[in-house]
Order: sequence, then C-alpha cells, then structure tokens
Amino acid sequence: MSNEEPLAHSAKKEKGIPVQTYAKHISGVISRAEKNVSNMTTYFNGDARLLAETVGAAAAAHDLGKLDEANQKILKLGSKKSLPINHVDAGTASLCSKKNNESAILVYGHHIGLCSVPSEVTRGSLFLRDSEVQKHTDNCLNSYKKTHEQYCGQILEGNTCERTGWSALTRRLLFSCLVDADYGDTAQHYGERECQSKIELRWKERINALDDYVAELAEKNVGHNRNSQRQEVFQSCKGADINPSIYACDSPVGTGKTVAVMAHLLKVAKEKKLRHIFVILPYTNIIKQSVEVYRKATVLHGENPEEVVAELHHQADFSDDELRRYAALWTAPIIVTTAVQFFETLAGDHPARLRKLHELPGSAVFVDEAHAAIPSFFWPQAWKWFEELREAWRCHVVLASGSLPQFWLDDRIADSRENVPSLLDENTHKLVNITEKQRVIYRTLKQCMDITGLIEFIQSKSGPRLVILNTVQSAAVLADKMQKQGLKVMHLSTALAPCDRNRVIKKVKRCLQNKQNKDWVLVATSCVEAGVDFSFTTAFRESCSAASLIQIGGRVNRHAERDVAEVWDFRVNNPMMKDNPQFATSRNVLKKLFEEKYFENKSATTIVTEAMNWELMSSFGDFAQKAEEIKKNEKQNDFPKVAKLCRVIDIDTRLVIISNEIANKIEHYEKVSPIDLIMNSVQIRSFKMNSVHFKTFCLPLHANEELYRWEGDYDGKFLGYMATIIPLLKMDVDGFGIV
Repeated sequence: MSNEEPLAHSAKKEKGIPVQTYAKHISGVISRAEKNVSNMTTYFNGDARLLAETVGAAAAAHDLGKLDEANQKILKLGSKKSLPINHVDAGTASLCSKKNNESAILVYGHHIGLCSVPSEVTRGSLFLRDSEVQKHTDNCLNSYKKTHEQYCGQILEGNTCERTGWSALTRRLLFSCLVDADYGDTAQHYGERECQSKIELRWKERINALDDYVAELAEKNVGHNRNSQRQEVFQSCKGADINPSIYACDSPVGTGKTVAVMAHLLKVAKEKKLRHIFVILPYTNIIKQSVEVYRKATVLHGENPEEVVAELHHQADFSDDELRRYAALWTAPIIVTTAVQFFETLAGDHPARLRKLHELPGSAVFVDEAHAAIPSFFWPQAWKWFEELREAWRCHVVLASGSLPQFWLDDRIADSRENVPSLLDENTHKLVNITEKQRVIYRTLKQCMDITGLIEFIQSKSGPRLVILNTVQSAAVLADKMQKQGLKVMHLSTALAPCDRNRVIKKVKRCLQNKQNKDWVLVATSCVEAGVDFSFTTAFRESCSAASLIQIGGRVNRHAERDVAEVWDFRVNNPMMKDNPQFATSRNVLKKLFEEKYFENKSATTIVTEAMNWELMSSFGDFAQKAEEIKKNEKQNDFPKVAKLCRVIDIDTRLVIISNEIANKIEHYEKVSPIDLIMNSVQIRSFKMNSVHFKTFCLPLHANEELYRWEGDYDGKFLGYMATIIPLLKMDVDGFGIV
C-alpha cells in the first residue's frame, strides 16, 4: 500500500466533487450507524448493547476490501470501472474469523441484499465468502487491517460468541441502520441533499389543531344526516384507552375514520412518546385525499406541510446508484404510504428498500382499509411482525375498515387468539351499524350480461352512477364504448398517471356537487373502491368479493342524503373484457352470501368475517401452504425467499414515465424531485411490456430496466395509455381493422 491516504470513493471531476478518503467514510458511517441504532433502541424492550456492537462492527468493516491495491488504483484514477476485487469479502472474512456472524451477515448484504442464511450455511468454509476472491482476500487480510488501523484506529469486530436468538425482523432493522448510514454518508459526499432534518413532533399541539379542524367541519355540516354520528365516532376513538397496543375500528364507511383514528393515534404518540405515525392505505389514489386532510388538520403555523405529513407512494426504491436519490425515507412525523411499500419493506431483503426500516420502532401504525391491505396468506406472518413490533419495539397498531374481518380470531392466521378491542364504545358501535343498514341496499344480477346489455342496465338506474371493473383493460373498454355511444362518461384507473387521476377525481367531485347534473357515469377500477370521498346515487361492481362490494357501498349515499341507495353486483361477458382468475373463489363465496341472504340480515363485520372463513375453506390447501412457507423461511432467515413470497401484489411491474420532459431530464442525469417522478408515471406489468401491444411503446431509460418512458399516445383526460392499446385490441377481435 502506498503512503498516499486510501480512498473510499472516487472524485467526480465533471461535477467538481473531490475524492472521499477511506478514513472519512468509515468515520461517517460509524457515526451515522451509532445514531440510527441509538434512536431505534430507545424503544427496544431488551438489551440494546449487543445490537449497537453488531452494527458498529459492521460499519467499521464494511468497506475493508477497498484497501486492496487493485481497488485503490481504480478509485484514484476516478475510473467508472467496477472494482476488480469484491471489496465486501474482506469485511466478512475479518468478522467471520472472530465468529461474529451477525455483523458479517450485514456486511455481506450491504450491496446485494440480505442473504439466504440456510443456503450460506451449506457452503461450509465459504459461508458469506466470495469463492472467486477468497484466497486473495485471505492472503491480504492482515495488510488491509494494518492499513485500516493506521488511518481509522483498531478495527472493531464486535462480540465474538454471544448467541443472539434474534428474529429475522430484528436483523432487518440492524441491516437498515448500516445501509442507511452507508448510503447517507456517500450521498452527502456526492452533494446530494440530505434527507429532511427531523421535524419537531409537537404531538400535543397537533391534537389541538385536529380538534379545531373537526369542530370547524361539524359547524359547516350542521344539519347533515351523518354529522352527529361522525362526532360520536370521533369522540369514541379519541377517548379510547391508550394502554392496549392494538385496536380494531370497524366503523362503517363515511363515518369519519380518517380523522377519528388520527385523534387516537396523536393521543397515543403524545402519551407514549412515539416518533412517527404511519398511515397505511391500499391504493395510491386515496393517499392524496388522506394527505390533504392530515395536512389541513395537523400541520401547525409556519411548518412545511410536506415535511410534517409525507406522501409516499409507488415503488420509488431503485437499486441503480443514479436512481437511489428518489428513494423516500420514513423521517416525517406522519407518514402516509401504501400497503405495498410498508409490508414489502417489512419482508424485504434489498438494501434500497430496507434502508428506511429502522425508523419504524417507536411508531404508531394505522392500517386503514385493512381488508384490502395484503393477501390472506400473508396475514399469519404479518400478524407475527405486529406482535413483535408491539412487544419488542413499543409500536402501537390500529386495524380499520368498514368491512374488517376479525382474522385475529382465526387460528389459521393467529397462533393464539387475541382479544382486539374496538375503538368504538358499545353504544356508538350499535348506532353506526343500525344506520348503515338503512343507508344502502346490496343487490345482485343473476345473469351474466354482454357489454350492450350492461350499458343499458346501468343507464336504467338513477344517476350519477359509479361502475367498478376488475381490470384496467375492462374499465377502459367499457368507458370507451359508452363514450362512443354519446353517453356522458369519465374514466379513472391506473392507466392514468397520478397527476391525471387527481384531475379526474377533482372533476368527479365538482360534478357530484352539482345536484342538477345527474345523467353521467364514472367507470373505474378498484382504485376508487376504498376510502375515496365520493357519494353517487347508484353503484355497480363487477363481481369480486364481499369486502369489495361493501366498500363500494361507501361510494354511494355516503352522507345519507337519500333515504336509501343501491349497489349492484354484476358479471359481464365480452372478448375485450378479461376475467381476473384471482377472484374466482371470492366471487363464488359472494354468490353464496347473496343466496343465503347475508346482505339482508347481517352486519358488514359478520359478512366479511364469514366470507373470509369460506374463502379460506375453499382454498385452504393453497392458503396453508403459502402461509407456512413464508413463516418457515422467515424463521430460517432466508431473506430472499421471504421477500419473493411476500409480494403484496404478486405481479412484476415497471415504472413508465409519461412526461417527455421528466424522461429527458433523467436521461441527461438531471435532478427530478421524487414526487414529480411519481406523479408523472404509470406502472405497467412487465409481462404486458413484452407483449406485442406494449413493447413498441415502453423504452428503457439508462438501460437499467427499472425506469421506462412511454412512446405511444397518452390521453391524460380520458383513457391514459389505454388510448394506444384499445385500437390494437379491437384489431385483434375484428381481425381486419379498427371500427
């Protein structure tokens, strides 16, 4: 090794960024990692010492192999070539030699992700080692250590023999502390803006602000049928005891759960000195609506609303270095995000996804529309995580939905049944359920209809009307057909980018406010099924599940402004409108519920709990196999398998930018804000992108296969990217041309 001080990162001369020395990087990572662990273990109900030692040793050793002469040569030349020697191998070799496998696992994965521990164990002496450079590393290891000690002091290798018994979740949390420290220090050196500084929590002041907001709403809505009911729900949630660490809230749709549960969470955060409140929602389109409410209700004078209430949706976690800056971190007091991002982070193995996880301990977690959050087979493991987060990391959990099945009473999901109390007191619970039965009637069309008959039936009912289809393609086909018949129709689905969906939502709300404008239809997908503040006269739902149908009931007569409203379950047959095979079981169960008159006689909670039971019975073998496989691999610390098995949406999608301006900026490595990227993109299934209809129109950026640009027609006012696809589908069906 030369006398010249070794480097951790090359200069970027074209940007005027100097080199970063090895000593400065190691010092920075150790400091950040210590801070991450310290903040996290404030809420740990156990011995925090070993956690801190494990991460500290990993932080000290993570880049040890960069001290190799061949690697230093590349770093000093400023070459964009990959380092010739796998620099991770030295750190794992050093730690494994001291039997510190816990720290070695963190180092081994800090670029490629957490490993399959069972697979590594079978490798024997090659455990956590790179066979291609092992001999070279072993020969040079003492030299690396001497150089490290010269510039950084004695290398920390942690406790060598303690058996930890840690869960896989704890290991993910420790990994998060290391990865965030490494990424953060590197990003700071290269001039990227540091993640927002911690905002003052000010929970007590936010409680007062929310009270004022709710009081103002009540005053504006004097005379509305559901106003007093919403006040009762709010007071019941706010007044609930904070000592149980988990609650359920099955208050029906339209009774103000958004702010009522937040009142409870703010009270819990204040009393238990929590550091974040997470609001988890199933669909990206309802995030903006909730964020707007929370920003109006909880942001204090002089604060930046975006820093207090973070709006995080779509999967903006990228493995590519140039795209990493778009990753959103969980640092705001109130974080509103998707079930996909939240639960797939809990199950994750990849550094970019797990980087933010260490912020979760000491938080309140509100899973809204919990019935739609994750697949049923995912719940047994998710329930275990919630138990661990509550017991070991002082988290507080609320599960809410107007159609909430009591899955914690099912021993196929919860190992031991738990009495989960309700946020609603007994009187309030009884009142809201009686009112719900009087507000909406659920009906079913027994015969399957063609598209012409379906349109005629829809038009025969009172408007304005809401129609929900099971696929993006079906919704676009129906909307297109209705428009061509001269009917007043709007379309809302993920074929539109969030910026355009927001415009459609605003237009829908304006039209709903015009009580004279009744003869029109909104055709949409399940993206408006839950949580969206719409109130139509009649709704139609392509047959899917009991929970979905009840959720659509929340989009009609929402404020009880009519005596009663109808929601129709239907099935449609058309060559351009494809069935979703995932709904086969739940559709059959829904049919049985109608036949046995459940919708006439039972509460929503009873209906969806019974539906869940029947669905699990119908597919128990498949459910049990998937659930057990997840739990087994989680227990064995097979991180990649768990991440693969725990996909909330079991489809592979790609982010496709529909804005040429933003796509051009990214192609030229210009900075684009994460929210601009998200709002001007759509997500398209990867198998579709390889199909004859899509592959011509989706072009990769930077050849990284994570970001694409849309090159076809895009109709931001109506059909989105389906404006390009529908004519092609028609050609397939007609066989000779577009009609």
